[in-house]
Amino acid sequence: MVKLGELIEQRPVVSVVVLETGEIMNAYLFIVPVVAILVIFGIVLGIGAYNRRRNTRKFQAQYGEEYDLSVKKMGSEKKAQAELRSREKHMSDMDIRPLTDAEREQYHTDWTAVQADFVNEPGKAISSADHLIMEVMQLRNYPVSDFNQRAADVSIRYPELVKDYREAREVAIKNTDQKANTEEMRRAMISYRALFERLVGTSEVG
Repeated sequence: MVKLGELIEQRPVVSVVVLETGEIMNAYLFIVPVVAILVIFGIVLGIGAYNRRRNTRKFQAQYGEEYDLSVKKMGSEKKAQAELRSREKHMSDMDIRPLTDAEREQYHTDWTAVQADFVNEPGKAISSADHLIMEVMQLRNYPVSDFNQRAADVSIRYPELVKDYREAREVAIKNTDQKANTEEMRRAMISYRALFERLVGTSEVG
């Protein structure tokens, strides 16, 4: 038979067990929401990282070297993407038109004359090619008063050509001071021709 003294001694033990169980429950109720918040936070971060990688792949596929150059110039991918989106918006707001068949034929004739001049007067031919590109762009409703804006527009329509266009323009500027050599002018002429053909050589707006 259990004595009364033994029962009294056992009561504190039961109280301790109840107290520890309560503490565990309190800790559980605290930890579960915290873990849930961390999991949700991790998911959000993961989605954000995935979207950033997807955007990067999209811009790299669409703009190639121009994207890499924009990242280097702007200092971050986020700023580079914002810059390219701004250029896209600028292009979408313009009313770029195709050349008529007559205009296209006339410009092809003009280009043939420019190329013929390159044999004996490469400096003159480079200057004429640079001017002809600007003339065609203006006729198609591109803004042409600022070269940087022209290059920005070309970077959206013809991203694979804009790097060479910028380099050709640098050669044309050097040529005004008679500092461009024949090989530089030859490469510039090739670059101008590639852009000229895209601007003039199709009836589609491109």
